[in-house]
This record gives sequence, structure tokens and C-alpha cells, in this order.
Amino acid sequence: MEKIKIKQIRSRIGRPKDQKRTLDALGLNKINKVVEHNATPQILGMVNKVNHLIKILD
Repeated sequence: MEKIKIKQIRSRIGRPKDQKRTLDALGLNKINKVVEHNATPQILGMVNKVNHLIKILD
């Protein structure tokens, strides 16, 4: 499977609860933290939901 690296670039403070839970599910809890996931439809859906808080790395 293809892997994607995701980096949190904006704060979760003041965000709705569902977006905070999505960041938790992705394993992101600090700014500048980078995680790697398989590019499954479920992960891509979570990435799409919080795309204003994260950045996809090459």
C-alpha cells in the first residue's frame, strides 16, 4: 500500500470536538508532529476532514 506522511501545522485549540477526535485518530497531538499511514479510503477521509490543520508531505 502507498504510504502518506501527515504533519500537523495548526493548533487544535478552539476546534470542534469532531476535528479534535479526528486528529487523535490520526495520531496527531502536537504541532509539527509527523505520522505515517497507509493511504486507505478511511485515512484519506480523515485527512480531508482536517485538511486546514495538516499538511501532506512527500
